[in-house]
Amino acid sequence: MNKYIFAAGVLSACAIVLVAMAPANASETGQASWYKMGFKTASGEHFKPNGLTAAHRTLPFGTKVRVKNLRNGKSVVVRINDRGPFIRNRIIDVSKGAAKKIGLIRAGVTKVSIRVIE
Repeated sequence: MNKYIFAAGVLSACAIVLVAMAPANASETGQASWYKMGFKTASGEHFKPNGLTAAHRTLPFGTKVRVKNLRNGKSVVVRINDRGPFIRNRIIDVSKGAAKKIGLIRAGVTKVSIRVIE
């Protein structure tokens, strides 16, 4: 029982450190895709396909980023609540709701820039 309490404390401390490691205005450019499947996210939340959320490999959960579609200039602010993408050369997977906002549904994959805002 005590090892589980200790593990939870360690995980909480790691989450605090990770939040501090997300530099404001950090940015990346690369390929994005969208997804609509899943029941739970890596953060433990229930997945909401029409929400404005995203999956990123390293950004801390709760980080808000602006995702800009470089083909049409549309952008959306999403909150990181999942891990991925698991396909090489992609930097972010956005929810279907976010994909609609930036015109990504039909293309499926497009070049984007992402910038940490919070």
